Amino acid sequence: MPGPSSQYFARQPSAASQRRSVGLSLPDVELSLTTDRGVFSTDRIDSGTRLLLQEAPHPTAAMGDVLDLGCGYGPIAVTLARRAPDARVWAVDVNERAVGLCAENAEANGAANVHPVVVDEHGTASAGAPGDVDALADVRFDGLWSNPPIRIGKAALHGLLTHWLDRLTPDGSAWLVVQRHLGADSLAAWMEGEGWATERLVSRAGYRLLQVAAR
Repeated sequence: MPGPSSQYFARQPSAASQRRSVGLSLPDVELSLTTDRGVFSTDRIDSGTRLLLQEAPHPTAAMGDVLDLGCGYGPIAVTLARRAPDARVWAVDVNERAVGLCAENAEANGAANVHPVVVDEHGTASAGAPGDVDALADVRFDGLWSNPPIRIGKAALHGLLTHWLDRLTPDGSAWLVVQRHLGADSLAAWMEGEGWATERLVSRAGYRLLQVAAR
């Protein structure tokens, strides 16, 4: 089994770099994205991310700050930025290689409003990590989109979601895509029990798309 440093949720993946390009084609957005080993879904846009981008609401013109939680190499963040050019799209991940790729992909795809930041496992940006750490500290989000890192474990995932969901504005919402067999329904029940009103919007191809309201 791969060690922690080879996983996509490692701060510095041990897998040797081997870059490649993948395309993302949506009705309103066409992207060419650089990926690498040691980041999530290296060789393709995964089905969950595609479902999220196809079925979740787009950011509205009224939204100021929005978040891609667990940005990887940036397909969600860059799409959000292209759909809402006046919004600040924060893209956070624990993986330094992924955040670097997200920054490159934002620039290459004309999404200057993406702000990638490396955070720690508790969701806190730390000095010395790439990204606009100081600016992120006090931001609250009008919307959050995520294909969350389920494989970090239940306790870590709950801590991560608590940190970021509690930074939604009072009228803010989050949209999460989770594989059914990896605990989508139990995660929805946990969020509901913690006070975040949670609704299943779509169930398709083994995934649930959940809408989560600020508590």
